[in-house]
Amino acid sequence: MSTGTRAVDELRDLVRPAVSAVSGKVPEILVAIALVITALAGFALAGAVIDDRTIESNKGVAEAEVLEGSSFSRTLIRFTLAKDNVAVVPELGVFYPRGLEPGQKVAVEYNLAKPDLVRVAGRSAIDGVPTTLAVLAGVWAVFGSLAYWLRRRRAG
Repeated sequence: MSTGTRAVDELRDLVRPAVSAVSGKVPEILVAIALVITALAGFALAGAVIDDRTIESNKGVAEAEVLEGSSFSRTLIRFTLAKDNVAVVPELGVFYPRGLEPGQKVAVEYNLAKPDLVRVAGRSAIDGVPTTLAVLAGVWAVFGSLAYWLRRRRAG
């Protein structure tokens, strides 16, 4: 027996107990993953609500320009603060950017004390609820169905 074959056999013998333990728990692991995704979605919505409240507590309004260089994860904008005429380009972009295009002018609301905290005027965390619920429904449809099927298969 060669050294390479012996190493593979030793690795297989080392990994086999872990694989056996995990393979019997796949339905539970799938449900746990779905629960983690659900919790993360809840935290994201809660964070959006907190950001909205922070903006509302000390709100300024401005007209912003949507900039080139935006990506799926952020939409860059530039607006000018009313009190000191300083241009601001929030590093994280604007909240609730759905449908914005580079060069477009859009009204924004921002926190006067933290101008990097900015959202498109008239939009809020509530706008994200339908999308979040649809994603969670899909997650539970896939992971829940698969977990149910694997559990029934294991029992039968």
